[in-house]
Amino acid sequence: MPQESNTLIQLAQEIDEQGFVLLSGVFSSAEVDELLATLATATTGLERDGESIRSRSGSVYAARNVLDWYPPARDVWRRAPLAPLLTHVLGPEYGLVRALFFDKPPDRSWSLPWHKDLTIAVADNSRPSTAFRHPTRKAGVPHVEAPEDLLRRMLTLRIHLDDVTDENGPLKVIAGSHRDGKKEHETGQGAAAQSPATHTILTNRGDVLAMRPLLTHASGLSAAETRRHRRILHLEFAAEPNLPDGYHWHTFLSGAK
Repeated sequence: MPQESNTLIQLAQEIDEQGFVLLSGVFSSAEVDELLATLATATTGLERDGESIRSRSGSVYAARNVLDWYPPARDVWRRAPLAPLLTHVLGPEYGLVRALFFDKPPDRSWSLPWHKDLTIAVADNSRPSTAFRHPTRKAGVPHVEAPEDLLRRMLTLRIHLDDVTDENGPLKVIAGSHRDGKKEHETGQGAAAQSPATHTILTNRGDVLAMRPLLTHASGLSAAETRRHRRILHLEFAAEPNLPDGYHWHTFLSGAK
């Protein structure tokens, strides 16, 4: 137990300082195969209604509302070291609030510019509020831009279902940028790529990246000749079930069980 506690303290310190930490080998190859098989079955039934986006070959490369159509996402993270780390970083009242699925299939690569994750899914975004801004709907679900203090108390887990190399559009992050809140970094003209704080996240299948939503990050295109996928189950967690101004999470699955 003391060793486990020391490890959690070290991981939490890295998240606090860098804004992210990579957890190696959380899921075995057999477990990843099972996740991929069940995801393939689940995504087959998704309609083209904004909940999913498909490549030319028909495979889903982006999907929202994962907790509604893929039940394993509700519990796949309830294991060491993920659940203990969430408790240590967010506190005992934390819960899962949103899940997404991403892929970069060989026939449909994509990229994202440098940004921070600022929006959350809520039950109703039409209420007046001094805390929440920019109401939108994504795949039929109300979203809002959350206040900085709420985003600082969130943590994202990205479960990697494929090896990620320079070939298949890896995530890049600017270490420590979460400490600047919503402030955007100077990322134009390659400034971020040249910064010593910029890290390229290369992983093995089964690894999990824990990162703060306020961490500045980007993602480039896969190499034109690649045959690699880059499938990720993206899970967002919040420190507590209550929101200001009478708002409510669209989904809140308690970490306590």
